[in-house]
Parts: sequence; C-alpha cells; structure tokens
Amino acid sequence: MRHLMSPLDFSVEEVAKVLDLASDIEKNPAKYAHACDGKVLATLFYEPSTRTRLSFESAMIHLGGQVLGFSSAASSSASKGESVSDTIRMISCYADICAMRHPKEGAPMVASAVSGIPVINAGDGGHQHPTQTLTDLMTIRSLKGRLDHITIGLCGDLKFGRTVHSLVKALVRYENVRFVFISPEELRIPSYIREEVLDANGQEYKEVERLEDVIGELDLLYMTRVQKERFFNEEDYVRLKDFYILNKEKMDLAKPDMLVLHPLPRVNEISVEVDNDPRAVYFKQVQYGVYVRMALILTLLEVNV
Repeated sequence: MRHLMSPLDFSVEEVAKVLDLASDIEKNPAKYAHACDGKVLATLFYEPSTRTRLSFESAMIHLGGQVLGFSSAASSSASKGESVSDTIRMISCYADICAMRHPKEGAPMVASAVSGIPVINAGDGGHQHPTQTLTDLMTIRSLKGRLDHITIGLCGDLKFGRTVHSLVKALVRYENVRFVFISPEELRIPSYIREEVLDANGQEYKEVERLEDVIGELDLLYMTRVQKERFFNEEDYVRLKDFYILNKEKMDLAKPDMLVLHPLPRVNEISVEVDNDPRAVYFKQVQYGVYVRMALILTLLEVNV
C-alpha cells in the first residue's frame, strides 16, 4: 500500500506514468467510466477548499466510485477533540482511499502511519500540495510538450505557498529548468527550499521584486495569491495583498507563447482582462486536475484498465 505525501514520493519515471495515464483518461474517458465501481473515496478536509475537494470528488465519480467525507473541521469529530490518527482508523473501515487536507503541516503523514487505506495529502498548511503539483506538471507537459529546458517565474506568496514549494521540489529533477522567484522581501522563498532543494541540487535561480523586469524572459509564469489565512496580523496582509497584479500591460511584455498558470483561487493578482488571453491557462489547469486525480486514484488502488 502506497501513500502520496510529497511530489517526491514518485520517481520521475512514476510521475511520467501517472501523467501518461491522465492523458489517456483525457482522450478516452468512457474507457475509465466504471474502473472504480464499488470503491469509496473519503475526503477529509479540515480546511476550506473548493477546487481540490470537488476535483477529487469529480475524479472518483467519473471513475464510477462514490464519495463520503466532510468539508470542515467544525463539521467533524475534530471539533470534539478527536485526533487525526483516530479519525483515519475509523475512516479506514468506511472507504478504500482517502484525500486529506489539514492546516497543520505533517498531519496527513501522521494519518498515513496508522491508516489501513492509501492516504493522499491534499494540502498540509504551508508545506506540500502534491496533487496540485502533478496537475501543474500535466498542464506544462500537455501545453509546452516538455518539463525540461524551461524558465519558470513564480510570483507572489513564495513563503507560505505550498503549491510553489511542491512545484520547485518536483521541477529540480528535470534538466535545465531555470527558476525566477518574484516576491516582496517579506514573502521570499523559505531558506530551507533555497538551501535543501535549490542549492543542494546546484540549481540556477534568481530572486527579484519587480515582475516587469523579468516577465520577458519567462516560458511560464506561475502566479499565486497572498494568503490571508497564513498571516499573523491583518496589517501585513493588507500591505502586501495587491503587491502584484498581472494585467494586459504586463502581458504585452511577455513572450507570445508564455503560459500563465495559477493554482487558484484568484483574488486580485490576475486582472479578469487577462482571462481572454490565449496564454492564460489556469482554467485548463483545473480540468487537468480532474484527470490527474483520476490517474492517481487508479494508481494507488492498483486498478488496471
């Protein structure tokens, strides 16, 4: 039995197999419509989510399976003090596989240690978000045709952004990937990512504050929102929340084939006028997320179609 806690839990070759399977699901959805008949997915979301939770539910339903779970800690026995370990032991009696989101870093790992079913980390605090990373990789590979030889700019909240941390860890394994980190001083990439992931792999990167200065270099721009829920005080959030706003003027400085990704939800960091630009692919990204999660569920349940 395998779990998915980090994007590095899968080798590069295993990631390629998951993405190949996701691509086949995209092309032949009817082939997989009953692959999980009789299977149950539990979605244990201790933190609010729209895309990730509904994407997992959509994935299981499209595979012919069923879904149960809760969408907030307040609607679960966590509000009575039940531990994550006890909850997953109980859920293991009800379901075949579980997707867990939790505000505390490492909570899904704690659950996986005692679980009787595969556990997928659907986001833990500011730490990891491996299924979003697989979604990002599928989006890049499908639309760029490769995961190597790219320059990617990551813009916004790089300190607390778990999607950024997971994506950097995944992309350092591919050849000639150059990172440009675009953030205010207060939201720079954490030192552990810089030291343990980038420097340890001899990775080329630079850190800048102005998006306008580097957007013309990029093959990919990965925008993120400044996350109000990660801040300790309202004043800092208000000061930084509109630091970056991607608009038509900035897009005019970019390459004709640069792609704009965003893990969503969007607040103010991408102007709605950008939505009509063919380089804006963040809603396609959402669709790819369903295919990736379908492929991941099949892989962890060892279902062959």
